[in-house]
Amino acid sequence: MTDIRGLLFDKDGTLLDYAASWAPINRRAALLAAGGDLALAERLLVQAGVDPATDLAAADSLLAAANTAEIAAAWARGGSPFAADRLTRDLDALFHSSATSVVPVTDLAALFRGYKARGLKLGIASSDNAASIGATARHFGIDGMLDFIAGYDSGHGVKPEPGMVEAFCRATGLTAAQVAMVGDNTHDLAMGRAAGVGLTIGVLTGTGSRDTLRPLADLCLPSIVDIEAALWGAG
Repeated sequence: MTDIRGLLFDKDGTLLDYAASWAPINRRAALLAAGGDLALAERLLVQAGVDPATDLAAADSLLAAANTAEIAAAWARGGSPFAADRLTRDLDALFHSSATSVVPVTDLAALFRGYKARGLKLGIASSDNAASIGATARHFGIDGMLDFIAGYDSGHGVKPEPGMVEAFCRATGLTAAQVAMVGDNTHDLAMGRAAGVGLTIGVLTGTGSRDTLRPLADLCLPSIVDIEAALWGAG
């Protein structure tokens, strides 16, 4: 683990508290997809893995793990009055406009400064669109500390394919074995495994649980706050 020279993070559920950040956004997204029809919006939420009574998203469900195009395609098949292409654009716009209303799991700027002081390369690989990732990074003051950003629309493929990790390695000059992939769902960790990363780290600030993450996680931690102590015995 001391050979790790780069940390590649998922965004939602990893850097951001998923329930606090995405429960209201998911509701707005479903209502948008339903054209304002409340009953249809609830059906679309259920289809995407969210319990409307609690707003909790199931691990590895559409709204927990899929990218915008995948969600839009599923909702178009599920009764949305909008075509998938239009819905993808509208949902991406909604997610971008919500980028500054999300809740971080900790003071991200302070945490990332500590990582950079260790000489680590840092990146975000998310199923969100790249513009939203950039807006979130700027909002929390970590954009200048990032060596790499990739969304589903960045041209590196989508999770759980290995392309985003491979692009991070190209951007930083690291080998995959020097990278730790950090995420809250199995598609994050499966991407890391597919790329041959040195370490996969599951965190419990999203929709995944120890049971769902254990098969693919070399480490399962309460949050990204615990990474430094786990890897280098410091905190």
